[in-house]
Amino acid sequence: MHSLTLPAPLTLRRLLAVSRPALWVNTVGPLVVGLWLTGRLWTLEPGLLALLAYLTLPFNLLIYGLNDLADREEDAASARKGGWQGARLRSGEERPLLRAVLLVNGPFLAVLGLLLPPAALAALLLSALLFAAYSVPPVRLKARPFLDGLSNVAYALPLALPALALGDPVPALPLAALMAYAVGKHAFDAAQDVPADRAAGVRTVATTLGVRGTALYALGWFGLAGALLWPVSRLTALALWGVCGGLALALHRSPTPQRAARLYPLSILSPWLVGTVAGVPLVYLLARGLWP
Repeated sequence: MHSLTLPAPLTLRRLLAVSRPALWVNTVGPLVVGLWLTGRLWTLEPGLLALLAYLTLPFNLLIYGLNDLADREEDAASARKGGWQGARLRSGEERPLLRAVLLVNGPFLAVLGLLLPPAALAALLLSALLFAAYSVPPVRLKARPFLDGLSNVAYALPLALPALALGDPVPALPLAALMAYAVGKHAFDAAQDVPADRAAGVRTVATTLGVRGTALYALGWFGLAGALLWPVSRLTALALWGVCGGLALALHRSPTPQRAARLYPLSILSPWLVGTVAGVPLVYLLARGLWP
């Protein structure tokens, strides 16, 4: 009788690489903004503290671990993978990675199921489901043009979690603005992968529209995001138009995948840049002692 030998588990360093720490701001940031908008930024609510922890390594391991498993053949030929832009899976890592995703996420979701009210838990699970559907066959929204980007509204849902957890009204305009931004950013970031995706037979919004069309498509979503933010914070809207709109216009002027790849690091920084501008009023209020 042969004994079943399980592959060795992945190291924490390897799991961190798969989870792309440079992108954690995309999940943690909306939660912090949501807390800010409730007026209870410093709350010690156990459910929200658990959420903050979950949206770091565990949730990003789910997002990018499933993505890497589904895209391992394309990633093997991608010059972008293997560094800060994402791990390149090695032979034999598939089963350990899937096991790690389940083992890391399962306990957190069980605890959050006990700590969060149903509405907040439902929003969190919807976000996780959309991310899974983006990568995993047979749904695999990544290969369904326009649905690929629209599914990225999942990045915005953490902004609603503090309000849902605390029983406050959901900040509708900031939530809608972040959804529009997420759709535009997905399209912009996909432009650099047009040659690789076309070679692999993967249809995306970027392969459908071409680089120039994708730049205009992203610009439209960034314009909408800023317009939705205008009644809430004109300074933030102007920052979003300047940073993200500027990137889209720069790509439109030179619509090549190579240009998109050179602009991509600035796209990664865009949440930090816009968020820093958005934080100026908060710092002012804190300095004046006007924030609770």
